[in-house]
Amino acid sequence: MSTLKVAVAQILCEPADLSANLAAHLDAIVRACGEGAELLLFPELSLTDYLAAPDCKTLALKPDAEVLMRLAEAADGITVSAGFIERDEQGRFFNSQGLFRNGKLLAIHRKLNLPGYGTLCEDRVYARGSDLSSTELAPGWRATTLICADAWNPALPWLAALGGANLLLLPAASALGAVGGGFDNPRGWEINLAHTAMTYGLPTLFANHCGMRGGAAFWGGSRILDASGHELARAGTAPGLIVAELSQADGEAARRRLPTARDGDPMLIGALLRDLISKDESLRA
Repeated sequence: MSTLKVAVAQILCEPADLSANLAAHLDAIVRACGEGAELLLFPELSLTDYLAAPDCKTLALKPDAEVLMRLAEAADGITVSAGFIERDEQGRFFNSQGLFRNGKLLAIHRKLNLPGYGTLCEDRVYARGSDLSSTELAPGWRATTLICADAWNPALPWLAALGGANLLLLPAASALGAVGGGFDNPRGWEINLAHTAMTYGLPTLFANHCGMRGGAAFWGGSRILDASGHELARAGTAPGLIVAELSQADGEAARRRLPTARDGDPMLIGALLRDLISKDESLRA
């Protein structure tokens, strides 16, 4: 498949209302299918809304939960990425993003980089994920998911590229003032997204929340970027659906032109890290 038609749904979530949010997902899937999209991305924790202090015992879902199965069944002929609070067999809670298609849950990414700064306290709510992998979406297309703050750990996009991904899915929940200290969230994301897509030749889908909830002002700005970091589509501040077509050939050309992943040297990085750890242990001794 030389091209892939993709969509991002910037929906207005209802806090802690799984039924209402599922209905919004199902509606967006119908609209995306009507546009001919083969992949649809929703924001971080889209099934529960992004809550600073969620009632995880009530809202958390196991992978075979009815809500998730209904979403999987609706993903008929289209791959859907949606966010939810996951409960594992040990009773731990994760900030997770699932990939659904043709009645199945294909993969789950558990957020790796849990923020605990500004107004963010995920490190006190969720367990940390421990895996980063890619999933084949269509012939020639492999996607890796990074959830919001994952993208701000420079090692994770690099590892995604090294792992063979040629498409990055980036669900987020970015609100104005969440970091604090005058940090400009919209500008920060604009720089981060363009840098990552261009540096690693990774077409990127970015899905953010929108609207006011409590004291959080989600600014929207969801977008689709090509492998050179150019924007193909961008949402405003209101709910909406954006669509674009990605080219496999364009991605391959971008990665040949700037072969960052190809020329990366994991062995060298590993050696340098071991050296840093050794020096740190020596200083502590």
